[in-house]
Amino acid sequence: MAAAQALRLLAGHARVLVLGVLLATAVQAQPLRRFALVAGNDEGGAGTRPLRFAKDDARKMHDLLVRLGGVEPGDARLLLDESAEDFLQALARLETRVQAARARGERTSLLVYYSGHAKDGSLRMGDSALNLEALKHRLAATPVDIRIAILDSCRSGALTRRKGARRAPSFDIDAGTVQESRGLVILTSSSADEDSQESDLLGGSYFSHHLVSGLMGDADRSADGQVTLFEAYSHAYARTVADTADSSAGAQHPTFSYDMAGQGDLVLTSPRGSNEGLLVPRTAPAGDYYFVNPRGLVVAELHKTVDTERRLALAPGTYTVKRRLADRLRVGEAEVQRGLTTVLDESRLRDTPFSDDPVKGVPSRMREPHAYWTVGLSGGHHSFFDSSTRENLFPYVPLMGLELGLHDYLREGWSWTFDLALGMRHATLGLPNLEGTSYRYSLLSVGTSLLVEWPLGRVSPFVGPRFAYLAMQRDFADADFPDQRYGMITPGLVAGVRWRPLERVELTGNFRLHYFFYNVDYQRSLGYWEFLVLVKYRF
Repeated sequence: MAAAQALRLLAGHARVLVLGVLLATAVQAQPLRRFALVAGNDEGGAGTRPLRFAKDDARKMHDLLVRLGGVEPGDARLLLDESAEDFLQALARLETRVQAARARGERTSLLVYYSGHAKDGSLRMGDSALNLEALKHRLAATPVDIRIAILDSCRSGALTRRKGARRAPSFDIDAGTVQESRGLVILTSSSADEDSQESDLLGGSYFSHHLVSGLMGDADRSADGQVTLFEAYSHAYARTVADTADSSAGAQHPTFSYDMAGQGDLVLTSPRGSNEGLLVPRTAPAGDYYFVNPRGLVVAELHKTVDTERRLALAPGTYTVKRRLADRLRVGEAEVQRGLTTVLDESRLRDTPFSDDPVKGVPSRMREPHAYWTVGLSGGHHSFFDSSTRENLFPYVPLMGLELGLHDYLREGWSWTFDLALGMRHATLGLPNLEGTSYRYSLLSVGTSLLVEWPLGRVSPFVGPRFAYLAMQRDFADADFPDQRYGMITPGLVAGVRWRPLERVELTGNFRLHYFFYNVDYQRSLGYWEFLVLVKYRF
């Protein structure tokens, strides 16, 4: 009997132990809903010089977090050249989504990234400023389990200097624990008395470049297919210090503040979870590999040691691969296809002298374009300037139309648009002997414009030339009068203002001024104008 009771007791303890293990595993495996606010601003207002790559760095980080960081597109916000007020409003909207997720029992994380100017203890967003300490307190109060702030700006280390600042990546992590981490982590690109530096060869800042490259897989020194916070920071720290040590501004030292309850490192990206990318096999020679885009910019780097396999989650595209030796370069091409893993065949790289280095850097007045499309619906009206023309020949017409726009393709700040507008109304002639004759007047306008715009936060004025084909038709109610048709090419100008109230929604007001020759009995020149309001969706 005693033996049976002992067995039952032992079995009970075993069930409790198994249940405990299962509960701990469930806690550890509880999914994390990830949110991200990414902002880049090249302008810092009075007393600062414009940056060249802050918006580019923000775009890269946003794309990376959506592609590899587990952030759903609807949970990510990208702000370019926005004000401090816009930044705080976007943060508030994300906090609302976070609260809804927490109400459903989800664990949450929020990553806030900013690339731009900082001065006098504030982030400078155009002519507006956001106090660093106020931002820190706001993030600390945000109802999120894990909050990560990454600031790439001059003297941003002032945010970490007062508490928990360190210049070396040396905090301890117990990766085997099941206790969930909660708290606030702040990474900065430089210390409180240092400038953060940009590189023409990288097409971005040193810190953001190495952070992004590390998150794509270069920082995955454990080779488990995941890049943790510790790995990412350690990698970005070492490479940033090394690359800036010989610069005229001196070495740049990233800092961090780590204030977490619980243990366990935080996974930021999962490069192995993406099927597409590039694999450097175990048999490839050791060394540093550089991946250069068609514009000659280094988009990622990879350090390989002997007898190891390394993976880099590059976005689809064609890259020049470069491996630097003591006396020459090894150069070749690799094409990463969507949804596929490309294995690098190092034997197909060719030897070339240093003079043929494919890394050229971006010219001082050029930026890498990030093209996007817009589709819009328009409404407005068309009218001739000459009053007698409006009364007797070509009356005022309301318009409805469509517009397709390609933006930042030719160069940043340029747009190429294609538009179609239709209008129709019933009118009567006011000509002698024909007064009171009724007809239906129809108009078709097909045009294309090349626009240059000047972004001012959410508002962007623009101007440019436009060429249109204007077709007009008059159908008389009286069958004794023949119908009339006119068609001609008309050059003109367009100007207006674009306002973006939401991330993918734009409202635009267009004013068009055109001129053409018209021959009825004698040669005449006529001018007309159109005003349209458009609602656009950005892809």
